[in-house]
Amino acid sequence: MKAGLLLVGILVISGLLVCNSFTSGQNPGDANKDSSNAPTIELQKIADGLHSPVAAAFTNDGTGRLLVCDQIGLIRVIEKGKLIPEPFLDIRSKMVKLSGGYDERGLLGIALHPQFAKNHKLYIYFSAPSSHPGSSHKNILAEFKVSAKPNQADLKSERVILAIEHPESNHNGGDLHFGPDGYLYIAQGDGGGGGDQHGEIGNAQNLNTLLGKILRIDVDKGITYSIPADNPFTGKKARPEIWAYGLRNPWRFSFDKKTGTLFAADVGQNLYEEVDIIEKGGNYGWRIMEGFHCFNPKENCKTEGLKLPIFEYDHNTGISIIGGYVYRGKALPQIDGRYIFADWIGKLFYLEKRGGAWKNGLISIKNKPEGDFRILSFAEDSSGELYILTNQETGPRGTKGAVYKLIKP
Repeated sequence: MKAGLLLVGILVISGLLVCNSFTSGQNPGDANKDSSNAPTIELQKIADGLHSPVAAAFTNDGTGRLLVCDQIGLIRVIEKGKLIPEPFLDIRSKMVKLSGGYDERGLLGIALHPQFAKNHKLYIYFSAPSSHPGSSHKNILAEFKVSAKPNQADLKSERVILAIEHPESNHNGGDLHFGPDGYLYIAQGDGGGGGDQHGEIGNAQNLNTLLGKILRIDVDKGITYSIPADNPFTGKKARPEIWAYGLRNPWRFSFDKKTGTLFAADVGQNLYEEVDIIEKGGNYGWRIMEGFHCFNPKENCKTEGLKLPIFEYDHNTGISIIGGYVYRGKALPQIDGRYIFADWIGKLFYLEKRGGAWKNGLISIKNKPEGDFRILSFAEDSSGELYILTNQETGPRGTKGAVYKLIKP
C-alpha cells in the first residue's frame, strides 16, 4: 500500500532519502540469503472471475467453503472448486465509492469467529463514508451473522464494533485474525499520505490513536467489545486496544498454527519492505525507521527500545510486501515450517530460522498465468495448505481476480 498507488502500490511517492543506521551499509537480508536451490511450487487455479480478491477465510465447518472478500464490497463463496454466483454478503451500499482504478479503500478484511460453526458470526473491515472534518473516510469493523441460508449472510444482522476515522485514502490495513487466545487482532495503517506526517511524531508513534497499530479486543464481551485485561496499555495514558505500534501499513499478518507466533509484513515508504514478529507492547519503529534504516530523522536515529524487523528487502527485489503464513501443511514438505510471503509484483519468498539466523530465499513458481500477475493476499485452510489471491489488473476493475492453491509440481 504505497502512498498514491493500488492496494499494495506500484510506485512510491517522491520524498525523503534515508540513511543506513548500520555502519556496514549492508542489507541484512542479503547477508542471510539461502544458497541452496530455490524450492518450486505449482499453482492450481481454484476459481477466477473476481474483481480484486484481497482477503479470504475458510469456514472450517466441514464444508470446505472459502469466503473471499472482493474489494468492491462483495463476499463470495467458493465451494467444491466453484465460485457461487450469488454473493454471500453485499455491502456496496455501505461503502465509499471506489475509483475502479487504483484505490486502497474497500472491503479489506474478514475473520470468522472461533465458534463460527455454532454461532455463525463473522467480522469484516470496510471503508465507509465519513462526515468528520479532516477525514477521507472511516474504516468500519462490523459483525454479521449467517442467515437461514448457509451461503448467505444476513445484511440486517450488522453490529458495528469499531469505527476509525481515516485522514487519507491509503494505508488502511484491515487484516483481521482471531489469535490462539480467542481475541480479535486488527491491523491498522498509519492514516495514509506519505511519511506519516500526522502530528509531531506521526500516528504510528502516537499511543492516543489507533492508527499505525495492531489492535487486540474481545468481541464476546461488552456492548460492542471489551479490552482484554492483559493488553499492554490498559490503565495507561494510551488507547487500551493497542497490542503493538510503530507500523506503517501492515498488509497481512498471521499466527503460526504450531507456535502461535505472530508474523506481519509492513509495507515500506521509499526503499525497504519488512517482516516483523509482533510481540506484546512492541514498538516497530515507523516513522523513526523504515526497515533497519533511519527515516525520520534521516540519520542518527535512536533505536533503543525499538523492535527491529527479522528481514527486509529493498526495491531492487520488489516494491510492496504481502504477508503470508508459516507453512504447516503436508503437501509441500520442501517448504515445511517456513514463513511464506510475497511481493505484489508476483514473487514468492520464504524465511526460515536456522541456527539463530533467518535465512531467506525465492520460491520458483510453475504454471504462472501469462501477462501481469499480482499477488494481493494469502489464505490458509484447516490442514495448513496455502492459497494466494491474485489480480491481473491494478485495481478493483474488470474480473481478472483469481484464487490459486499452492501444490507440489
